[in-house]
Amino acid sequence: MTSLKSLKSRLMLLVPATVMVLGASAATVKSQSLYSPPSLPASNEVSDMLSDKDIPTGQGGFARDYTVNLQAGDHVLIELTSNSFDTIVSLIAADGATITENDDGPDGNTNSLLFYRISVSGKYYIRVRSFGATGMGAFNLKLTRLQPVSTIPGILPAS
Repeated sequence: MTSLKSLKSRLMLLVPATVMVLGASAATVKSQSLYSPPSLPASNEVSDMLSDKDIPTGQGGFARDYTVNLQAGDHVLIELTSNSFDTIVSLIAADGATITENDDGPDGNTNSLLFYRISVSGKYYIRVRSFGATGMGAFNLKLTRLQPVSTIPGILPAS
């Protein structure tokens, strides 16, 4: 005959337990990009606003990016002007590396101007930001693809 003590320990072992089953699915996972700045318009020019809803720079200011596809051999002129804040314009590679930037243009004002020859075709970012915590507000950004003087059709023949 089973003693009460022995029966009690067996009953404790029979306490129901919750069983969790994890399943695997063959569902397709879509890649999501967390960062997707707008493309520079076809005109390669934009008038916009820098605000506190943009990317914090860590220096008290804010930044806004635009994407543009450039080709190897392109000579680009990027102009950033604002009457509201001291501008800085940067050209950034697809991997996030800053290629070049400019704070103040050659005329000594606080607008930005940079020239660069593209060596690798691909997607680039143009970053608009303020110098330090100098402000926010309206700005104009323009990208121009320059042609070497020796190859302007109808003006100078290629040598």
